[in-house]
Amino acid sequence: MRGNTGIGKATALELARRGARVVLACRSRPRAEAAVNDIKEKSGSSEVVYRQLDLASLESVRSFAENFLKTEPRLDLLINNAGLLMGGRTEDGLGMMFGVNHLGHFLLTNLLLERLKEGGAARIVNVASLGHRFGSIDFDCLSAHKELGRGSSTFGLMKIYSHSKLCNVLFTHELAKRLQGTNVTCYSLHPGTINTELSRNTSRVLRVLLLPITALFFRGVEAGSQTTLHCALQEDIERHSGRYFSDCAVQEVDAKARDDAVARKLWEVSETLCGLR
Repeated sequence: MRGNTGIGKATALELARRGARVVLACRSRPRAEAAVNDIKEKSGSSEVVYRQLDLASLESVRSFAENFLKTEPRLDLLINNAGLLMGGRTEDGLGMMFGVNHLGHFLLTNLLLERLKEGGAARIVNVASLGHRFGSIDFDCLSAHKELGRGSSTFGLMKIYSHSKLCNVLFTHELAKRLQGTNVTCYSLHPGTINTELSRNTSRVLRVLLLPITALFFRGVEAGSQTTLHCALQEDIERHSGRYFSDCAVQEVDAKARDDAVARKLWEVSETLCGLR
């Protein structure tokens, strides 16, 4: 999990306090090492480590997975919580938000899936957003441009972010079907509108525009991490595998977020784009 700031760090701290071995997968070494030291100090646990991962690079994802499988004998919980709101391209030529918010997580999950299956009851938690309600999947755009939408205006970027969050929900929906009969379950969730560094790489104008929204629906990172922790730790929710949670409870989603055909096609396109097929 990405845990050097925001919800990820709050989640990692609570898991460390509960005695879990926590591996923080982060892009920035200085920020990650500072977070590891802080979590160790506050939790009293020495079982918190950092591994380098840049979700904007499929090569980095593969390298992380290879190193993880060599050094970590077990994996009980995978939390995919990285997310950004910015334009640009990944090093693989993908739209930045599609690459980081969806495809990097998709590849990482698939590369670690067998290790998850080797243990006892394991879980995958995908941090999505209420914003998925405003998203859609344009497969023609994905085919032609390897991104979820075109445009770099404030409105355009927010729409693409919503598209990427819909990908998270659809990915979880399809993943649950493929995990039936195994010991692994999966969940997507809306953590609440929280004060994180989600948009720290966006323009100053966009950050200013987001201020009234975050002020209106503000939630601290500890509160924002509760639904993630619920999906990670709550007993007897296995029957809800593939479902979407908010405020620590299962929530119904629109038809487009549980469309079997779209979810399956997104999976197949994602496999192709990250070289799994």
